[in-house]
Amino acid sequence: MKRNRKIGTQKATLSNTTCTTVRFSEVDSMQVVWHGEYVRYFEDGREAFGRKYPGVGYMDFYANGYTAPIVDIQLQYISPLTVNEVAVIETHFIDTPAAKLCFEYIIHRQSDGALVARGSSVQVFVDRDGNMCLNTPTFFDEWKKRWIKQM
Repeated sequence: MKRNRKIGTQKATLSNTTCTTVRFSEVDSMQVVWHGEYVRYFEDGREAFGRKYPGVGYMDFYANGYTAPIVDIQLQYISPLTVNEVAVIETHFIDTPAAKLCFEYIIHRQSDGALVARGSSVQVFVDRDGNMCLNTPTFFDEWKKRWIKQM
């Protein structure tokens, strides 16, 4: 994924939607969600995605001898969330032949459907020795064959 590209310009291969209720500890002195919490909401979306499509959860990576650190994250704030509002987090997997995981996120406010934030993340595969993988790990290729029908 190129830096600063427009979110939503690539077709998502797989998607998942999950919700979270804004907690008091997530708001700042202006009584809106602190900007850093949106990265956590993206994480919530990735974890829910991994539960829906087993094989790409963090423990799956670990069990196969890999980690998947984030190397790029983009975030655009549109409208604030406040305490007790429900954030609807859409997580979209963007397929790529490269040895990386690409996701796009769209967060809406449940009460009125307003767009709150959008963004993207890129993760790479790192083996047990700490080396970044230039080739897609076998377990990830197998996951793609299972879940992505056009492969």
